[in-house]
Amino acid sequence: MSSLNTAQFDKARIRHLLKLGIFAACMVMLGDILLGWGVNDPDVTEIPAVFTRYLSVSDARIIASALLGLIGIPIECLCWFAVYRMIRPYSESDAHLFRGGIIGCLAFGGCGVHVPCCMAVYLLKRVYAADPSSVYGEMLPWIGWFLVPATVLFMIFFILTAAVQFRAFAKGHTPYPKWCAVFSLFAGVVWMIIMRLCGDHALTNALATGWISAANLWMMGGLLYMNRKVM
Repeated sequence: MSSLNTAQFDKARIRHLLKLGIFAACMVMLGDILLGWGVNDPDVTEIPAVFTRYLSVSDARIIASALLGLIGIPIECLCWFAVYRMIRPYSESDAHLFRGGIIGCLAFGGCGVHVPCCMAVYLLKRVYAADPSSVYGEMLPWIGWFLVPATVLFMIFFILTAAVQFRAFAKGHTPYPKWCAVFSLFAGVVWMIIMRLCGDHALTNALATGWISAANLWMMGGLLYMNRKVM
């Protein structure tokens, strides 16, 4: 634990941001579950098996998922400033990098990735219904030009944010114990792998879809729990 006086921190604002972030993560997780709930259809051979479950997703679920993510993801990202406020008094360089990651995720997360993903599912259903043999020809250019670039940019900023956060906590650049580095956004990757290993089930597929929301819940929930103990 650093010798810095924790009175320097706006403790109430940090707790408020963590609580709001948990609420936003629950919103986005609900949207991810609505979009990802389903199982693979072995009778569909025109598209990869992992995408066949989206053919049964209703338009109402797709639209609800898009709107929940459109609102919830920016709030999630803005609430990461709770972590920024923890880091800044200890390390200006880590805080600067972390803030850059937040801005990038805020720019590309909701409108750049999540909503276009929902649009892709919406279009996939219609293209498949019109002519299953045309799915590749119609969908690949759209995904390649409009979804992949934003996804790559988002992942660069997401990895930057997660890596800087982990390093800052592990080096003691926050008022938290170093072991609190376990409350990391990287936990979402572990969550997704575990859900995938559970097999092709509607619930686990849905929960795997929400891996970033699960990471946010783990990170913000853990930091909020420890907040009163260390600040």
